[in-house]
Amino acid sequence: QVQLVESGGGLVQAGGSLRLSCAASGRAFSRNAMGWFRQAPGKEREVAAAINWSGTNTYYSDSVKDRFTISRDNAKNTVYLQMNSLKPDDTAVYYCAKSKYTEIVAAVQMGTYDSWGQGIQVTVSS
Repeated sequence: QVQLVESGGGLVQAGGSLRLSCAASGRAFSRNAMGWFRQAPGKEREVAAAINWSGTNTYYSDSVKDRFTISRDNAKNTVYLQMNSLKPDDTAVYYCAKSKYTEIVAAVQMGTYDSWGQGIQVTVSS
């Protein structure tokens, strides 16, 4: 069982930046792809980004491409989401998730992931 804990969220003005971290404990996650999802009020949870086990392959949704960067440090059991040029539409609860697979498989499908963090709020003011 892997426990995932997100940190780094908060309130930021439009155009600003935040870096989210997801620390994994328990069973090692270094052989699993990871994803960052987000859920805005009244909307379904959607994938923002995903990364394969080695960090050599990434996926981004169209809404965050060229603004967000996902990375990982397997030695520290941590995955990051660097968010730049933030917009009010990025306001959401952000979740870290562990994939069942080593490579990015059906990144947008929530059923691909078998462990979830508790989520962290990101609020972007206009």
